[in-house]
Amino acid sequence: MTFTLPDLPYSFDALEPHIDAYTMQIHHDKHHAGYVTKLNAALESLGESGAHGTLPVLLANLSTIPDAFRTSIRNNGGGHYNHSLFWRVLAPDAGGEPSGELAKAIADQFNSFENFQKLFSEAAMSVFGSGWCWLVVNNDGHPAIISTPNQDSPVMYGSEPILGIDLWEHSYYLHYQNRRADYVQSFWNAVNWPQVQRNFAEIR
Repeated sequence: MTFTLPDLPYSFDALEPHIDAYTMQIHHDKHHAGYVTKLNAALESLGESGAHGTLPVLLANLSTIPDAFRTSIRNNGGGHYNHSLFWRVLAPDAGGEPSGELAKAIADQFNSFENFQKLFSEAAMSVFGSGWCWLVVNNDGHPAIISTPNQDSPVMYGSEPILGIDLWEHSYYLHYQNRRADYVQSFWNAVNWPQVQRNFAEIR
């Protein structure tokens, strides 16, 4: 089982001015690449008998991984999974609002899209230190907002992520410094809602 770094689906500067090119290059080519390298090293050391299935399956069944490898697979596997989704839910010339079944589900669950944005942004701002904020689909099929620490993924907790914002400082600090609120606000201008809708449809 070997994992590879996915290509970005756009150029490093495609998300400017919301996310700058240098941040994207370091984030993808250094941080994400590092997670992939360390994940593969942990799996190679673990051997054929210790880990099976897709990455979401591994992350959802961490208790079956031997103690000596569990933390590395949790951190680096989570980092690979989270970032692979993150790149796809961003796009140039994006933003706006969802449509179709996702728009209806968000309105039903959060009363309005505007209220969802408000609650999501508040949850993102409340993450202490490094972590993520997510729009997930729970087992009941309804969307929910959750946060996870470090590189933990919602699949570890039984939820399916369809949208996420990376809140590690490496994702925004070069451009925004300590202004996380500005980064979170700008994030909405880069959300690839058609992809988020596809993520939602695949789960439903």
